[in-house]
Amino acid sequence: MTAVDALYPRLLVEDFDTAAHFWTEALRDLLGIEPVKVLPAAGYANWDLDGRAVLVLFGRKAVAQVVGTDSLPSAPPAQDTAMLVLRVSDVDDATRRLSGHGATVVAEPQDRPEWGPGLRTAHLRTPDGTLVELQAY
Repeated sequence: MTAVDALYPRLLVEDFDTAAHFWTEALRDLLGIEPVKVLPAAGYANWDLDGRAVLVLFGRKAVAQVVGTDSLPSAPPAQDTAMLVLRVSDVDDATRRLSGHGATVVAEPQDRPEWGPGLRTAHLRTPDGTLVELQAY
């Protein structure tokens, strides 16, 4: 049997500069960390905490070239196909902080007992369009 270990989330972003700016400010505010590397020309950035990857950004165009889909159009506006879920200690505070960095609140903080005991969530959209769920439980 092959072992599998999820390493870290990698967001494929359309607007690298906007995404890198947002996540630099947001992760500095939420976790007190700075980017390990930001390479705008390559469309690549990463953040670590205690030597472990937290988040990686990669420009969609660069990935499309690697996997050979660069001649295909970007998806039309549609429902989201992925979401980054972050566990935080205080959903309301994290929502305020991220919206202060330009994220748009799409679902206000609310208790979700039907999803799990003591679960509270909020949903935001980052300036580059990534859907983020904040959870506390």
